Amino acid sequence: MNATPPTPPIDGAALLDEVEAFHRRFNVFPTEAAYIAVTLWDAHAHMLDAFDSTPRLAFLSPEPGSGKSRALEVVETLVPRSMAAVDASAAALFRSVSGIDGGRPTILFDEIDTIFGPKAGDNEQLRGFINAGHTRGRVMYRCVGDGSNQQVQGFPSFCAVAVAGLGSLPDTIMTRSVIIRMRRRARNERAEPFRTRIHVREGNLLRDRLAKWAEAVQEQVADAFPETPDGVSDRPADVWEPLLSVADAAGGDWPRRAREACITLVKASQSNDKGSIGIRLLLDLRDHVLIGIDRLPTVAILDRLNALEDAPWADLNGKPLDNRRLSKMLGEYMTSDNDPIASRNIRTAGGVLKGFFAKDLEDAWARYCPPPTGATSATPLHPRSEPLPM
Repeated sequence: MNATPPTPPIDGAALLDEVEAFHRRFNVFPTEAAYIAVTLWDAHAHMLDAFDSTPRLAFLSPEPGSGKSRALEVVETLVPRSMAAVDASAAALFRSVSGIDGGRPTILFDEIDTIFGPKAGDNEQLRGFINAGHTRGRVMYRCVGDGSNQQVQGFPSFCAVAVAGLGSLPDTIMTRSVIIRMRRRARNERAEPFRTRIHVREGNLLRDRLAKWAEAVQEQVADAFPETPDGVSDRPADVWEPLLSVADAAGGDWPRRAREACITLVKASQSNDKGSIGIRLLLDLRDHVLIGIDRLPTVAILDRLNALEDAPWADLNGKPLDNRRLSKMLGEYMTSDNDPIASRNIRTAGGVLKGFFAKDLEDAWARYCPPPTGATSATPLHPRSEPLPM
């Protein structure tokens, strides 16, 4: 009796090539890096137990009709136990991730702007769920039961989440995400129509093969700690570690392509990230106000901040930035001596005025602001050779 020949191992690189090609049929992404990142994200969803964290995948655009929902539809066919959650409550998500229905879902949020947009209501539970589920082992505690017979119960939250929506997301979610900034197709860009009756089945076949490959390499992936590209550290490294692990397990050209995509998308997210309003203030003070001088009276700082074009200072909730708010915002940051940044006396020709010293801001600039990109485009407000009035 002839023995059945062993099933040949799945070629991970070739399989990821097929998944990428499937996306390219229906999605027009803004960069080559986006196709690579989304393909790796699809695959990583099949082996979450190998990772300490799972990045959120965010398809965002400024206008409707940019292909976000279609991208999410294609992802839905390729990931395990997909769960569309446009209007799901936080309680429903807690229980779904607990595996009540037999397995951890991959949660897909379309129209996420209706949850976190400017017109949305209070959705702190959902925000907390998405944030907590980024990291293995985090649970959300809730009271369950009726009336006085209630007990505290911890609900697991670790699961893969992809979202699509207009505008942006809360900063805490953005920093945990691979961000794909979608745009409307140009006239010369073409995409194949997505036919649910046909193409869902095709995507599911790829999904099942991804699941088999993931099962074969999961132990290898769990023991690996991939090398991240130079300059990618902290939270971006956490975000990309699972995707780089998948690429390394696949082999072929994927490790190189994954790291190139990582650098491209991390740099794009950093350049698009305006940071908090406090970091914007620090940047504007460094790059536009305190250029070439070591101190400036508060009144002069406010004049120059409020005169900056494309800056928020002239209209903060209907009012220009004033002395009290400037002092409060800067007081949140510390000097190199670990004292809150505060105004100090500056002697001028007209007397003593309160103002700020560049030296007091240097530590905050170094810690919170990206390095200046060479020579700034701003024109120095005071040349270095011009002394401050005394």
